[in-house]
Amino acid sequence: MTASPVNPSIVASAVVYLALVTAVGIWAAGRTKSAKDFFIAGQKIGWVVTAFATMSAAFSGFVFMGGPGLMYRVGVASLFICIPVGFTSGFLCWVVGKRLRLLAGLREIYTVPDVILIRYGSRRASGLAAVAVIIGTIGYLGAQIQALGILIEMVFGTRAVLGQWSLPAAMILGCAVVVFYATAGGMVAGVYTDLFQGILMVAAAVAVFFYCFQSGGGLEAMSRSIVGSEAFGPSHLDPFGTLPVMTAMGFFFVFAVGLLGQPHMLHKFFMLSDPRDLKWMPLVIGLTQSACILIWLGIGLAVPALVAHGRMIALVNPDQAAPQFLLSFTPPILAGMVFAGVLAAIMSTADSFLNIGSAAIVRDLPKAFGRRVPNELLWGRVAVVGIAGFAAVFAFVYQDLIALVGTFAFGTFAAALAPAVAIGLNWRRVTAAAATASMATGMVVNLGLEFLSKQTFLDWLPSVSLKAGVLPAAVSLSASFTVLLFLTWLSPSRPQPDLDSDVDFVMDL
Repeated sequence: MTASPVNPSIVASAVVYLALVTAVGIWAAGRTKSAKDFFIAGQKIGWVVTAFATMSAAFSGFVFMGGPGLMYRVGVASLFICIPVGFTSGFLCWVVGKRLRLLAGLREIYTVPDVILIRYGSRRASGLAAVAVIIGTIGYLGAQIQALGILIEMVFGTRAVLGQWSLPAAMILGCAVVVFYATAGGMVAGVYTDLFQGILMVAAAVAVFFYCFQSGGGLEAMSRSIVGSEAFGPSHLDPFGTLPVMTAMGFFFVFAVGLLGQPHMLHKFFMLSDPRDLKWMPLVIGLTQSACILIWLGIGLAVPALVAHGRMIALVNPDQAAPQFLLSFTPPILAGMVFAGVLAAIMSTADSFLNIGSAAIVRDLPKAFGRRVPNELLWGRVAVVGIAGFAAVFAFVYQDLIALVGTFAFGTFAAALAPAVAIGLNWRRVTAAAATASMATGMVVNLGLEFLSKQTFLDWLPSVSLKAGVLPAAVSLSASFTVLLFLTWLSPSRPQPDLDSDVDFVMDL
């Protein structure tokens, strides 16, 4: 049976954490004196903090709440999202990280659209990149706010008081706290919260994994319970679970290759104080990400087994798998620590997205039109509030699993930015026209396929469904790569494209 959703120890942990976040925001506000401080933390962050910030930006409510929820719904096939962790940290640092940091040392670079502008010399290309960042930010931030709302609702038991208004109220409260410390401290607040969050996430994931196996009776017992259950059955533990093969393969492709286009992760390389420290970052990122995935795997197996045994009621909302397990089967002090870790994860990741989204609005779009906002720090803070509002509305209207909302946003970033950034920074022959066409193709295909498949949004249009479970994000990422490579192949072969000397120098390294 499930425990009461309100526990004084857990509530106290959440309140203490929110107080700490507020304190970090106030402290960081005193250290945020310029747009450079606000957007890239003054480029004074060491490699340990940068590594934890990069990991934390990728692993947040998406992993701690969305992952177990997705595994509850589709089975072990959800782990195809996680499998690339074994190599993506090195892939990220070696393919794009080094050049991004070196460029940021030579030019005023705060954002990925800044890199696009400097690499291709095209305001059209950088403007498209800014649009992609804004769209993806709203989607990804929406997933964080949704996770935050569910967490606050379950920890504080607001549904008993507010009824159907409980989740919107919880989302508004969480959003308000995020907006406060994001507007006050910018990226300075974000990276130090990331450090605390990352340490807490790793410790919490390992501890929870132990309790998952203890509560379920071990791997063999959990497997037997799931296989013998009418609600789940053997297919739940099959390699592809209940998903079509193409969906699982699509998850792997998008989360392995698409990582190279995620601006909230690429952005962290601009903050690194010494580019020579990049050599240590893949190890730290890879190990900490692998540890955090334990909570996805552990709760993802334990909850179906406990439901099959009758020790938990079947979940109406799969995204409640993680908080319900923690409230029912872990000591209050551990549950409080994990909830604080998840709150930290969501808060810091939300701050990263608010930061890059506001930069796209205040810096990148005006630059694409040949203009500059006079007070970027002030208007960057104003933009944070607007983006948070749009993201909250999107999350409430979209109405899907946290992991699937996050997959949509991840796919948007991947399709629009990965080819232009990853290939463009490693191959001189890629032209501005090819990069622009690639970004436009990725955005249009991904948004078109995603929203045409959602009757919730477009009741007046026919529903579009890809065959055999093909992911829209996988199709759009493939289309984006194809367009960039095809147009580059058609362009004249020139040994020395028209690049600025410093950009040309960095691409030689």
